[in-house]
Amino acid sequence: MLPTPELEIARNLPPEGCDVVDAQRYTRWLATHHYENFNVVSWLLPRDLHQHFYNVYSYCRWSDDLGDEVSDPSRALELLDAWEKELRAIYHPGVADGPSVEVSHPVLIALRQTILAKKIPVTPFADLLRAFRQDQTVKRYATWEEVVDYCVYSANPVGRLVLYLCDYRDEGRQRLSDRTCTALQLANFWQDVSRDLEKGRIYIPLDALAVHGLTQNDIVERRFDRRYVALMKMLIARTRELFDAGLPLARMVEGSLRVDLELFSRGGLAILDAIEASGFNTIDRRPSLTKWTKLRLLSGALASRAFGRSDASSSRSEIVVSSPASQIPASAQSTSRSVAGEDAIRASYAECVRVARESHSSFYLAFYGLRREKREALCALYSFMRLVDDVSDEPGDIESKKRGLARWRALLDESVAGETAAHSILPAFADTIRRFDIPVRYFHDLISGAEMDLTLASYATFDRLAEYCYRVAGTVGLTCLHVFGLRDPRSPGFAERLGLAFQLTNIIRDVSEDCQLGRIYIPHEDLDRFGCRAEDLRGPLTPQLHELLQFQGRRAWGFYDEGVPLVQFVDADSRATLWALVRTYSTLLARIEQRDFDVFSSRVSLSSAEKIQSLLMAGMSGWWKKDALAKRAGDRRRTGGPVLRRRAG
Repeated sequence: MLPTPELEIARNLPPEGCDVVDAQRYTRWLATHHYENFNVVSWLLPRDLHQHFYNVYSYCRWSDDLGDEVSDPSRALELLDAWEKELRAIYHPGVADGPSVEVSHPVLIALRQTILAKKIPVTPFADLLRAFRQDQTVKRYATWEEVVDYCVYSANPVGRLVLYLCDYRDEGRQRLSDRTCTALQLANFWQDVSRDLEKGRIYIPLDALAVHGLTQNDIVERRFDRRYVALMKMLIARTRELFDAGLPLARMVEGSLRVDLELFSRGGLAILDAIEASGFNTIDRRPSLTKWTKLRLLSGALASRAFGRSDASSSRSEIVVSSPASQIPASAQSTSRSVAGEDAIRASYAECVRVARESHSSFYLAFYGLRREKREALCALYSFMRLVDDVSDEPGDIESKKRGLARWRALLDESVAGETAAHSILPAFADTIRRFDIPVRYFHDLISGAEMDLTLASYATFDRLAEYCYRVAGTVGLTCLHVFGLRDPRSPGFAERLGLAFQLTNIIRDVSEDCQLGRIYIPHEDLDRFGCRAEDLRGPLTPQLHELLQFQGRRAWGFYDEGVPLVQFVDADSRATLWALVRTYSTLLARIEQRDFDVFSSRVSLSSAEKIQSLLMAGMSGWWKKDALAKRAGDRRRTGGPVLRRRAG
């Protein structure tokens, strides 16, 4: 394989000819650090398939980047040819075209294990390369049929690979998969018109343009008018028909794969919905799905799995679906502890409890309402998050902090793989992830949030701030949810909203302190709306600042209202603790309101006695059934969180 220094994904690549362990460690890293949707999919699939999916994903990603990220088409073709020769050497060692070719690239070393284990033919892998070669020379498509033919090679092989990995090999399921994959590819084409233009490509069929009185020059010159709207409506209608044709496949597979297929189809249809909601203008901007939409899609797919009926044939090998920790026999759970050893894990949990106790956090007091197993698990999660947060908050230059966060990413991946000797909290942390089946992507998102603090000092819009809040706070709620008990498909949405509410409360309280540190967490669009400047956030309180912070408070209450139903949906033994956390943070916001948003003269806080009082109240029999949100002066709580969540102005 030729060297590829121009590819960003090559930066962590092991040396050629590495062993299988190093190769698979790299494919796992690549799959969990790129493309969030893949992380969701791998979490839902049985654990014994995760590595195989990482291997296949990495092959697809490398193939795509060889064709798309290499600027010189002739070099891209040269790299793709070398890539295919090494691929075919997996199937026919020593008899590839020309001189003998050894399988030496780490991705292909890992992929070989999957090909042999799952008996996957070369065709879908080679078909993908045909599509990427075509991208080097073909920039326009004359007819709908030509575009669909391109999808046969660019998209359909991916669906067939997924079926092979899950031991489905029949032609009937593959044909249904083809329809869904073609529809997904087309939806992405209509979504990415502006992005593809930057690469000189137009995937809209030229005959479809002509039907609506358009030419390729109209697209190149980005002319958006009624003709383009009519064109998009027609293309979307045809694409929806393909999605409908592929929908029966989800009822013909088992377990978690059904959720994945539901997500694929629902996600593609949601892209079409987003195009329609944007007024069909994909020529100037790219419509995208919000995190809320993605959570809604996931919840819907999980609900479909929970309450739907599967018509999957029992003729193929049975796929074992991973179970939550509460359903795994104790003997099976105990084997996961053998990686670090019982003594090391016990000592690690003790260290995590110490870290959490000495932090004097509101979370630590609330943990005492839980049984020991859950209490220690939350301390392990808290310790990891605290140590990551310390990297970005402690003194030092940005580059050293970036290296510190990169080290924690590496330690995260190593601990999940069973290598926990690098830090005293890692054995307990890894044990908690395994026992409570917590998706690793949440922790990667958390580290990404810490990285944002190093490079972003302010946020232009609330949408951008919400992304940051999800990473540093929403992920906390989602990880804790797995310990509290994930019992309902709506719960992740509630947990993320509570995390946002907690974070917005902290932002309001610490607005002056953050400003003095050079961080502005109030969106600039809100500052402009209320006639404030960033430097005004140092204080003192002015009428304009009062209105601004009052608006932020209403926004936070909206998220509290949307997230508080979570208390009713976690395990019974966790409800009091979650109730106490919600009461503590909402009481803090209510106190800020009582002080008329004067967070400048002195710090607003709750005493340890008040926090303990909330915990004791929660522990009273049935008290958690009462409203967890603190009472506000004059009972002024407003509903309408979704309205407040929209961009101000």
